[in-house]
Amino acid sequence: TLRIDETADQWAAKVAIYRMMRPGEPPTEDAVLALFNGLFYAPERYDLSTVGRMKFNRRAYPEKIDERTPAWLKRFYDAVGPRGEDGSGVLVNEDILAVIGILVELRNGRGEIDDIDHLGNRRVRSVGELAENQFRAGLVRVERAVKERLSQAESDNLMPHDLINAKPISAAIKEFFGSSQLSQFMDQTNPLSEITHKRRVSALGPGGLTRERAGFEVRDVHPTHYGRVCPIETPEGPNIGLINSLAVYARTNRHGFLETPYRKVENSTVTDQIDYLSAIEEGQYVIAQANAEINESGLLVGDLVSCRHKGEFALATADQVQYMDVAPGQIVSVA
Repeated sequence: TLRIDETADQWAAKVAIYRMMRPGEPPTEDAVLALFNGLFYAPERYDLSTVGRMKFNRRAYPEKIDERTPAWLKRFYDAVGPRGEDGSGVLVNEDILAVIGILVELRNGRGEIDDIDHLGNRRVRSVGELAENQFRAGLVRVERAVKERLSQAESDNLMPHDLINAKPISAAIKEFFGSSQLSQFMDQTNPLSEITHKRRVSALGPGGLTRERAGFEVRDVHPTHYGRVCPIETPEGPNIGLINSLAVYARTNRHGFLETPYRKVENSTVTDQIDYLSAIEEGQYVIAQANAEINESGLLVGDLVSCRHKGEFALATADQVQYMDVAPGQIVSVA
């Protein structure tokens, strides 16, 4: 790649990127810099969000550095230091370097490729978040209208209420609740149909998949669905696997990832402490099933216990178990 790269310096590289993004337009210095900075570095145009930054930092700046990591990448990680889960909402230069490092490592056969169907890589976008996006679109329209009014000649003695018209915002919100793909009348046949309708999650809609293009892998049951998404309740026909129901005890955390409860196991003894784990956290623990045999004092009985670890079923000794399912019915939905 480097041998056939024709760009000699930073400016030539920026011009090359500009020509790819805006073919046919002459690359003037101002236009090139405006495009480049507006793409990823301008907070008003680009936002990774707290979830994006958290996921990015976990992937790009690992807490434990693999021994097989090459020396140049180790030096980079040492220079950058631990990043945690917080940071800027826009990209910084170190982020681009970290991504290139990961891609080079994948090309050399090291590192893990992300599983797109893993529930650690899929999050629930709540109604509030979708409504917020529509509200923001309405605000942009209001901003444009205010700027137009201000640019007119007779705008000297105007009051704020003369300038601002809130109709675009209310229209955007009404349109969202009235005619959005995801807007439905609640199924009120009986209390059970009502509660299952409220606990439904969909992969369709704006920013999601379409029935025609969704493949078999997306619709299939994934190991991370355990305790989070019901493997049984899904419609027959073209929507199969795209519209699911939350499991009985599943909930969403502040980032929108699905969590399910587990009982803490300490020194082979099942405690009453309940911890909610997301699919990202769950993989690192050894989790026993709810029907594992325990005695009166809560001690796990038997030489080997049936467990789950990193999405696989395995047998483990009682002292290796760290968590235990809350109930046998935790994998299915309310209905």
